[in-house]
Amino acid sequence: MGLKDIALWQEQDWITAIAAAVLGFFLLGGAYIATRKEPEFAGHPRGLYVLFFAEMWERFSYYGMRALLILYLTKHWLFSDGQSNLIYGAYTSLVYITPVLGGWLADRYLGQRKAVAFGAVLLTFGHVLMAFEGLAGVTDPLVKQADPAINIFWLALAFIIVGSGFLKANISVIVGQLYPRTDVRRDGAYTIFYMGINVGAAIGTIFAGYLGETYGWSYGFGAAGIGMLLGLIVFVFGKPLLMGRGEAPAPMTKSTEYGIYGVGLAAVGAIWLLIQYQGFYGWLLLGLGVLLLGYVLLQSFKLDVEARHRIYAILFLLALQPLFWALFEQAGGSMNLFTDRFVDRQGVPASIFQSINPIYIILLGPIFAGLWVWLGRRGLEPSTPAKFGIALAQIGFANLVLVWGANSVGSDTLVPVLFIFAFYLFATTAELCLSPVGLSAMNRLAPATMASLIMGAWFFATAGGNFLAGVIGAATGGHDGEMTREGLISVYEQIGYITIAIGAVVLLVSPLVKRLMHLDTLKDEDTAEEKAA
Repeated sequence: MGLKDIALWQEQDWITAIAAAVLGFFLLGGAYIATRKEPEFAGHPRGLYVLFFAEMWERFSYYGMRALLILYLTKHWLFSDGQSNLIYGAYTSLVYITPVLGGWLADRYLGQRKAVAFGAVLLTFGHVLMAFEGLAGVTDPLVKQADPAINIFWLALAFIIVGSGFLKANISVIVGQLYPRTDVRRDGAYTIFYMGINVGAAIGTIFAGYLGETYGWSYGFGAAGIGMLLGLIVFVFGKPLLMGRGEAPAPMTKSTEYGIYGVGLAAVGAIWLLIQYQGFYGWLLLGLGVLLLGYVLLQSFKLDVEARHRIYAILFLLALQPLFWALFEQAGGSMNLFTDRFVDRQGVPASIFQSINPIYIILLGPIFAGLWVWLGRRGLEPSTPAKFGIALAQIGFANLVLVWGANSVGSDTLVPVLFIFAFYLFATTAELCLSPVGLSAMNRLAPATMASLIMGAWFFATAGGNFLAGVIGAATGGHDGEMTREGLISVYEQIGYITIAIGAVVLLVSPLVKRLMHLDTLKDEDTAEEKAA
């Protein structure tokens, strides 16, 4: 792989160079923190920064691979656009389901630290396998997909899915364990941690996208694998700074520990099979979702009236989840293909545009956090269901912005890239109105006896939305499975108006849902220590 003369650099080269400079800045900062002898840095335990960099590298690898995935499916494995969107949707959906298993095993047996380390090992192995491309130069889709190497690709996805389940479910828990429950620094700690997530997502997308589309798929996926390996190294060597947090809840025999690892590997085998049959997985997901929501509703009848009403409010919010994420996750699927084929990118690889969302999050996240506080002090802050309605209206509007942009030029003219930036702007502000707000509401409204169940239902609903995103993306391909500009615009326009209408209805009924939340009588649950005292 030869390097270009700097005089010949184009936009994508400069973007990647800037990303490299930003990454270098954070790495120098990490090295400085690591060499300090004090137990804290900037008012926080140094263990927080271990978790920051471990998560940064994990998100670097995940989003770097995600940015390339649908392009890899269509250009390398030669799947149709429709099938590629279904595979993408199933993959991202399963990433949100496996944390239920990983979190339960960690809470019950393994402890968060070992679960994160095991997940990182699986993720590293999965990303390494992604760099194995199989046959090259084949133009017949049937021949290409008959290549035995396709099974290595499915296995790579399975390792990444299960690895994410063990890591994502538990690393954020360790962040909270570094601080007492009443420590005022907790919110600030999670803000720092969240920055690591988005820095990694932005830089990983740029690096992997640039390398994958400029020099070859194996370079992009290899960069993602190296990032994950670095995250594993940071986490392992940073163990002393975690101050014993995240350990197993009770002493565990080696046979039990290895048995849990065996369960994880067995899950890889099950996912390897499941990811190949997206239709079956979709029906399985729907069935399990109905059972889960039915079980939540059944459990609510055991609660007092106000607690039961809060469960009704939770179910209302959960029902809106799939629609939102179905539209939002078009970013990595149909939007990625649209950007690649029909947008005036000025030579910049389509995958690099996946970095816009995390960059917007970094820039706008603090503004939104401050905005809610400012409005709250003046009694003007929208209620949680109202924020959900605003989020749905915004994500619907984002779709329409893209439609208007495409219609503003002739069918033979590439869409101005400005409309891609506008799409992600409204999608990001919508995300900030729903994702952190929804997580907070689940924690706030769920009774202590159902807290884990409700959080599991939240991620399950998110998984359902991700799968639905694949279904919508497949619809942009029409009957022959190949996406057209007109087909995507038609689907986006219809679903945009429908989502705005649903958002308006949610805004209208939000006062009723807010009433079900009984915020005026909501109080903190006593901890076990407080009850004992």
